[in-house]
Parts: sequence; C-alpha cells; structure tokens
Amino acid sequence: MKIAYIQSIGGASGDMLLGALLDLGLTLEDLRRGLALLDVSGFELSCTIERRCEVRGTNLAVACQDGYKYTPRELSEIVSSSALPDQVKRQAEQVLHNLWQAECRVHGEGPDVLELEELGTVDTLVDVVGFAYGLHFLGVGKVYSAPLVLGAASPPRWPGGYSNPAPATLELVAMAEAPVTSELSIHQGAGELTTPTGAAIITSLANFGRPPMSVEAIGVGLGNKDPEAFPNALRIWLGKTTDLTASTNGIAPKQQGIVLLETNLDDVTGEVLGYAQEKLFEIGALDVWHTPIQMKKNRPGVILSALLPEHLEDSGVEVILRETPTLGVRSRPVERYAARRDIEEVETEVGRVRVKLKYLSGQVVAASPEYEDCRRIAQETGRPFQEVFRMAESVARDNFL
Repeated sequence: MKIAYIQSIGGASGDMLLGALLDLGLTLEDLRRGLALLDVSGFELSCTIERRCEVRGTNLAVACQDGYKYTPRELSEIVSSSALPDQVKRQAEQVLHNLWQAECRVHGEGPDVLELEELGTVDTLVDVVGFAYGLHFLGVGKVYSAPLVLGAASPPRWPGGYSNPAPATLELVAMAEAPVTSELSIHQGAGELTTPTGAAIITSLANFGRPPMSVEAIGVGLGNKDPEAFPNALRIWLGKTTDLTASTNGIAPKQQGIVLLETNLDDVTGEVLGYAQEKLFEIGALDVWHTPIQMKKNRPGVILSALLPEHLEDSGVEVILRETPTLGVRSRPVERYAARRDIEEVETEVGRVRVKLKYLSGQVVAASPEYEDCRRIAQETGRPFQEVFRMAESVARDNFL
C-alpha cells in the first residue's frame, strides 16, 4: 500500500503540507483542477523553489482576492455539495469538523455563532481540500506522522494577541492526544511553527509513528519564516509499506511483525460491530472480520478478529475495548504470505480508474478496478456500476495481463 509519512522539521501549516505534495509531483494544474470541483473562487495559486537553511523545497502561496469570511457551516457545505471524490470529501469534512470543534472550545461558542477570522477565508478550503485531493491524486492509502513541532512556548507578542502555541493548535493536539517534540533553544523567538490548519490536517488524517516502509520520493514544503538556527520546512516521505521478509516459496513473500486480536461477543448489535470495524481500519488494521460462533448457554455470538502491524497492537486493543462491550482481548503473533500489489490508473471511455494489480513471481496475474472510482463514475454518468467495473477491468486486462 502506498503511504505518506509527514516529518515536521520546523513546523507545519496547510501551505507547507500542500507545498510538499507539489514537490512530490502534484502539479499546480492538477491542484487547480481538483479545487475547481469546489463551487468557490477568489483565490490564486503560485509556487516557487526556495531554500531554508540550505534545504531546498517548494513554497506555495495562496492569494485571496477578497476578504469575505465564511462561517463554519458555509465552508462545510461547500465541501459536501462539491463534485470532489467521496474519499476527498470525507477527509476534508473530518479536518474541518475537528478544526471547528477546537475553535468552539477555545472561544466557548457554538459553530452557528462562531466568528472566524483568518480561518474563515477561502485559504482554509484551499489548504484542507487541496491536501486531501493531493493524497487522492498521488494514490496515498494511509498517512503517518512524526511528532508535531510546536516551537517555544511564549506569551503574546502584541497586545490582544495569542500566545504560542496558538490555543486552537493546542486544543487539536489534546483532542488527538498527539505527540509533540520537546522545546528547543533554537525555537526561541521564532514564534508560531505549527498552525491550527496544519495541526488539524495532521491530527485528523495521520496515525503517529513511522511504519516499516520503502521510500520512493521525498517532498519538501517551505514556510514563510527563515530563522537562522533551523529550516522552516516540512518533509513528506512517499513510499510503500514493507514489513516483508524474503519469500520462502518463490511466489509470495511472508509478512512478519503482525498480531491477531480477537474477542468473543454475545451481547453486541450489528451497528456496534460495524462501527468497531470502521475504527480499526481507520487506525491501520490490515483486515477485520466477524465469525459466527455458539457460546455458553447455547447463545449465538460472534468473534471479532483484527489483523494489525505489531506497532499498532495497543491502539487496536484500545479500540476493541472502547467500542465493544468485551472485557478482554486475545492477542497472538501471526505470519502471512502476501502477494505484491500495485495501484495503476487506466483510461476508459468514461474516465480514469485506479486498478489494483496482483503479482506472483514478478508477473501480474490479476487486475481489479477500485470500487470508489467505479462508484463515482457510475454516479456521475448514470451508467450501471457493473458496466463501469467491467469496462475498467477489460482495459486493465488488455494493458497489464
């Protein structure tokens, strides 16, 4: 699976995160096409290649052409009513929801009366939606992150100003129980390093920690500060998960470092099981399933099983204990054989569709169109889903098999 790992070297902002994606290969034209799916205008994008303390990277600038301030409801409705892919909308709506929740907590107001200043401009939409769209465009399935760099704690730098870290940034950190780096002397006087938007994007979309991965490309996004002691920069590592050992059968490699979590349940509804499954996938589970069983006193029950990388074991146990009525979870290490898989795009007469390729002994042996892409095209064109799926499957077979 393709993954992105965010390394906040000298802070994080929406512009820095987007700049890193542009540095990875997302072009300004690609980004503009994605943002054009929003029913909003009044902004211009530009980017330059610059340096911060000898670190080369991409600096993105978003110029807002008017000072209109949107309400939280208006910003959320712009996203929900857009023609963006469903995954992009879900991610953007989650980031905005968390951002408004933090702002409401800080100001002691509800979302319907909360007045936004800088966060109410179209710049916020560009950062949040642009980053989610960039992940989709680059085919990223999971996002991980290093601890956040908040900078030195400091009092307000002007009358009526806020201290560093910004209250909303700290609220987002607390909401996600996110790890932060220690305060360093080199950060003194640098001011705000991680903005509320940057914190909202990372804490909403990323799991903290770095899994085993093969690194394919590095993107560097630059901020507008240029302190002498450290670079105001953020890196995104793009690659694939690689908890693979050498193949023992010459066909498919064996994955190690995996745990199987299980619990027996006889007092749970289907809704609870479904929600727990969603939460387990959100934290990075490799697979989750339910097995019907017969329990004591002839009561029907179900086994909830989850396969996770071992570094996510504690998180998986917490989800199961928190989201189901169980009092205990079984855990054991397992190994599995896993065929190599890649994601490629094919061009069909109704649009581009991502296709998952399965490899054995280095050869493609199967090609399966991605459900979300086929679903989106079926909804946009009015064609039956099965017709779109078969069309994409036929093109993929011609191209790869």
